[in-house]
Amino acid sequence: MADYKKSSVHCHSTMCDGKNTLQDMASAACAQGLTTLGFTGHSYTQRDREYCMSPSRTAQYKATIAKLKTEYKGKVDILCGIEWDILSEDKRTGYDYWIGSAHHLYGKNTGKYYEIDFRPQDLCDCIFDDFDGDPLAAVEAYYAEVAKVAAKGPDILAHIDLIKKLNANGEFFDEESPRYKAAALKALAAKAYDCLLEVNTGGVYRGYRKDFYPGPWLLGEWQKMGGKVIITADAHDTASLTFDFDEAAAALRAAGFTQVDVLTVNGFEAQEL
Repeated sequence: MADYKKSSVHCHSTMCDGKNTLQDMASAACAQGLTTLGFTGHSYTQRDREYCMSPSRTAQYKATIAKLKTEYKGKVDILCGIEWDILSEDKRTGYDYWIGSAHHLYGKNTGKYYEIDFRPQDLCDCIFDDFDGDPLAAVEAYYAEVAKVAAKGPDILAHIDLIKKLNANGEFFDEESPRYKAAALKALAAKAYDCLLEVNTGGVYRGYRKDFYPGPWLLGEWQKMGGKVIITADAHDTASLTFDFDEAAAALRAAGFTQVDVLTVNGFEAQEL
């Protein structure tokens, strides 16, 4: 088994918005032959309590993972990470690694914070109520948020083009438009902060997209810049821990990559594709 198929390090549990417990995920990782399992619960923010961990749940999350590290020692290496975005109030320290992401847009007219990857109506309201009906203005604001997260220097930058999740058939905006591409390119400033860009298979697994995050064009631009990549599942259940990892590796090769990074208990290690 290729090393990239043995390490799944963007994973959620019932501590946030996942479907299986931390214990279930660890047991499944062991049964599936993984050598590394990294948990990345959504960090606390008062702005969104639908899927983020509360402070008390964050403490429980850390304590449970500490126990699992001991329980599974010699079977699968377990890491305690966090998925942190610009609204997060939890500190990024005290974790084995952290993933940076952007899930929300702030509406200047209404003062609301909109989740751009959950309910289509929320994204629609965001565009019309706070971006004057201009979807590409919302896109530009989203990629500006990604750039802010990247500037914090995460170990891994998550689903960089998540704004396209609900746009599979072009319902909201044209992903081929020069304006869209110009906005997306600005987020690749992440290269300056030495972020690893994840190739995230979660949107395909959950049926939202047929292409990964990032799509082929953006992935190709990252390769031209000499950016580094890691394959993740953004797993929210045990069945998706390494979903489409081989297909993601093929997408990387098609974009010109010859290496992929893998996270182990000893840190990030480069592997030939």
